[in-house]
Amino acid sequence: MDIDVEVTGGAVRGGTDGGLAVFRGIPYAAPPVPFAAPEPVRPWSGVRPALRYGPPPPQSGAFGMDALGEEGDDWLTLNVWSPDLGGGLPVMVWIQGGAYVFGMSGLPEYDGTNLALDGVVVVTFNYRVGLDGFGHVEGTPANRGLLDQVAALEWVRDNIDAFGGDPSRVTVFGQSAGGGSVAALLAMPRAAGLFHRAIVQSMPGTYFTPRLAGDITRACAVELGLEPGELPSADARTLPGAADAVAASMSQFADRWGLAAHALVPFAPVVDGEVLPTTPWLGLTGKVELMVGHTRHEQRLLTALGGLLGEITEAQATEAAELFGPDPQQYQRSFPDPEERYDVVRSDWLFRMPSLHLAEAQLEAGGRAHLYELTWPAPGMGGVLGACHGLDVPLVFGNLSAGQPAMLIGEPTAEAAAVSEQMRGAWTAFATSGDPGWPTYDTGATRLFDAVPVVTDYPEQVSRQIWRDHPSVLDLT
Repeated sequence: MDIDVEVTGGAVRGGTDGGLAVFRGIPYAAPPVPFAAPEPVRPWSGVRPALRYGPPPPQSGAFGMDALGEEGDDWLTLNVWSPDLGGGLPVMVWIQGGAYVFGMSGLPEYDGTNLALDGVVVVTFNYRVGLDGFGHVEGTPANRGLLDQVAALEWVRDNIDAFGGDPSRVTVFGQSAGGGSVAALLAMPRAAGLFHRAIVQSMPGTYFTPRLAGDITRACAVELGLEPGELPSADARTLPGAADAVAASMSQFADRWGLAAHALVPFAPVVDGEVLPTTPWLGLTGKVELMVGHTRHEQRLLTALGGLLGEITEAQATEAAELFGPDPQQYQRSFPDPEERYDVVRSDWLFRMPSLHLAEAQLEAGGRAHLYELTWPAPGMGGVLGACHGLDVPLVFGNLSAGQPAMLIGEPTAEAAAVSEQMRGAWTAFATSGDPGWPTYDTGATRLFDAVPVVTDYPEQVSRQIWRDHPSVLDLT
């Protein structure tokens, strides 16, 4: 059945699927100009079909992502799943990850059906990534990827009631670079008031200074034979290739770019002092209720993708602790096995301790925080990845057999479905009432999602003690 709704720009026509009203590919901003802030939607005449996902923005070729999706330049579109157009439902707005270099809302793992069937309106959207989204050129707006996210949230504020959503009950949630984006939005004046709760899943602790971001951007421009100031006039489709070339050679810039090069991280939100005034740990106001957490074995997926799983030597583990850990000797004493030490120290640096410190910063700002850790070991791919980075995505969305992350689960089992139901229920409960089902973190409570869920003290106490006096290490300066 066709459903017509009036939104900013004109009328759109969606359909029904599984008892839900579903709309795909709705523009929330005009087709963007490279290195420019998003502009308002251009009005259209008649009724615009909203049955297919919009084209993804140009992005990295990692995992074949650059070959997916529709062609076109109308990249800034969003999608809505609603169980009831009558109004008053909580809204959950998803920001996907992808290391700030790839990602699109039309992937099957981000289908919002299962979450929406639990009584919330679900919104997903595209935003610019890579050089166009996060490259830094003097004289252009910084953090255009984040500005796209703000534009999407403004569209939600202005239009979501037409889809049965309550604009005063908006929860933003995201994983990996999406979690880092949510954390950045918490510290951005331009995002103030656009959402009321936030769920941060496995946020990376990478936030760049303008100097670092600008130097990496210059290297990308060189790949194209351009000066940085000429990048805004380049074809946006050529930018990801240049960025991929720089990313592939980052290790040779270690003396210049430090940990960003060692970790092969070419892009991240830039603490430019205007769009993003400071890092999230210093910029929280405590006004937005927060749920934050990570997986137990974040690094294992990244180690496997690098072909090193089961191959880590003592020298590699020692180097990782010396580069990324504030106390290499304590890591050595606490984790004598080199494979475990490598996994723990890199998990701590990139995801686990940034997430923990965000919860602690929320308390210091006078706000409410709930902390969790996903500890359920995924049986997929031989069960060697444990509770690795990205496992939370299929579990939270309930898409256990759709998309690339489903490989982590393998053949869906009753246990996988039960863990997914735990997480989905907690996410929607938090979006609905602010209470995911366990005490706030000021009590010390942490929810562990596993086959047998428990509420306990934060379990990664060794890492917590190592990093207690070194929060500044999280900032790439």
